[in-house]
Amino acid sequence: MIIFGSRGYLYQLAILTLVCGRCGNPSAHTLRKRVTKFTLFFVPLFPLSVKYATQCTFCGVENRTTKEQAEQLLAQSAAMPQGPQQGYAQPTPQQQGQNPYQQ
Repeated sequence: MIIFGSRGYLYQLAILTLVCGRCGNPSAHTLRKRVTKFTLFFVPLFPLSVKYATQCTFCGVENRTTKEQAEQLLAQSAAMPQGPQQGYAQPTPQQQGQNPYQQ
């Protein structure tokens, strides 16, 4: 008796801030890769299909994307700075003792 079938794997590639096409909100979207693999005796052997999609975390709508679009979005997310935003710098030692409300 041979046991075979398929199994799906879901990979989260990135979290992007995009404007949703359905709800119109600028919200976080997850970029996901769904791979369906052929299994033999519960061991995954080779992929049968690979699909990419983005999902809005605000309204939940999922949009399919092509591999090229997914790679573009992934490259854009890697190019964005991951550090703190500008304007939130540490105060200098001279500024720490000053009270801005005293004249």
